[in-house]
Amino acid sequence: MPIASPHFSTKIVLFRRDLRLADNRALQAAADSGGPVICVYLRAPGDSLAGALGPAQAWWLHHSLIALGNDLRARGNNLTLLTGDSLDEVRKLVFHHDADSVYWNRRHDPDGMAEDTALKAALKELGVTARSFSGQLLHDPTRLRTQSGAPYKVYTPFWRALEANGEPHMPFDAPDSLMAPDQAPATEDLDSWNLLPAKPDWAARFGELWTPGENGAIEKLNHFIHGALDGYKLGRDVPGRRTTSMLSPHLAMGEIAPHRIWHATRNLPETIETDDFVHFRKELVWRDFSWNLLFHHRDLPAANLNRRFDAFPWSPDSRLLDCWKKGLTGYPIVDAGMRQLWQFGWMHNRVRMVAASFLIKDLLIDWREGERWFRHTLVDADPASNAASWQWVAGSGADASPFFRIFNPLLQGEKFDPRGDYIRQFVPEIARLPDKFIHRPFEASPSVLENAGVVLGETYPQPVISHAWARNRALAAFKALKEAS
Repeated sequence: MPIASPHFSTKIVLFRRDLRLADNRALQAAADSGGPVICVYLRAPGDSLAGALGPAQAWWLHHSLIALGNDLRARGNNLTLLTGDSLDEVRKLVFHHDADSVYWNRRHDPDGMAEDTALKAALKELGVTARSFSGQLLHDPTRLRTQSGAPYKVYTPFWRALEANGEPHMPFDAPDSLMAPDQAPATEDLDSWNLLPAKPDWAARFGELWTPGENGAIEKLNHFIHGALDGYKLGRDVPGRRTTSMLSPHLAMGEIAPHRIWHATRNLPETIETDDFVHFRKELVWRDFSWNLLFHHRDLPAANLNRRFDAFPWSPDSRLLDCWKKGLTGYPIVDAGMRQLWQFGWMHNRVRMVAASFLIKDLLIDWREGERWFRHTLVDADPASNAASWQWVAGSGADASPFFRIFNPLLQGEKFDPRGDYIRQFVPEIARLPDKFIHRPFEASPSVLENAGVVLGETYPQPVISHAWARNRALAAFKALKEAS
């Protein structure tokens, strides 16, 4: 391990949801100083999830911190894990290790920004340099605004403005080495944070699909660029095949910078259609758009952006909500999605929209219930994208899908999973049904059901609600809302 030079003061780097070494401006600035660097991940007191948004993401965070620690050790450094108030813990490190600077990458969520503003002011009073850096988004939400100076509320103009703003900065590699201090700070045992499920181990299958950490992110990116990107425009809607990038959890934890993903779509083979990589870039920019919304509307995860929806007549029903969570609605495409979510901490994007529409418009349950459940169960849980997407489906958000656009779960399943490949994988109790009935078990004859080993109401539920009836009820509720406002 390299030994610190007495001629350089120690630098402290705070890691948050930026668990990577490459394209990490705060880390690079510390490395460029030539002195010893202390790398820290802080857990707030009482935060049992250590910064994760839910238990599923806590599983990911545990493994991502292990990966980050290994990558730092390979460069002669260590990851220090601490629990406590950020200012108190940083002050201790400053005094004990004679540090003159603290670096971090900017956060854009309301609580994170408030904490960093207070930390920067307190460090300044101590005579310690505090420097923050961009790099978590493709744009700067303090600067990218409409011509009138207002925040963007419509996606397409936002996309055009970001695209016209010039290419994002080129990605850069991780430092080859990171000098460690003579005496490493005491660190907590990651296992003591209890981020992994115990009994039962509901995350047992997560590892089949995911490799948390920066190396896992790069592997996913390369696999996508040289595979599913070709044909992405149409393929992204097919849940039965791996035709999406699967990068969302890596982005959510900052294991890869959006700049690296953007530039990976340059200089592609001529066989890849322009529409494919443009549509992929637009999905990447939706994340930026969501963060722009959260930056300007701090209550986005809890309050309707369109306040008219505050008076919407929701119909809360704990039994129906529980059926939705467990994938027991009697609508196979919805149930497959909810079970995929539980088994792997992730759900295909097309099915997310169908499942969300079903909860909000068929069951008439408040979108916030779905937003909370997704935070709880998604490894890619993101405070901005999660909230913005739920409000988009609900019709209450920015550039939202009109409320009267109500997905038919039967037609959606038949269109995007025509042979039932996705259904059969996640709803195995109806796997032996013919393609004709795989999305409509309740329309199959007794003999067809018997041959498939299906007993409706026992081995697989009857639909919890009639979609046609529910659609009419939702439209009537929306009509009443419009007339009252």
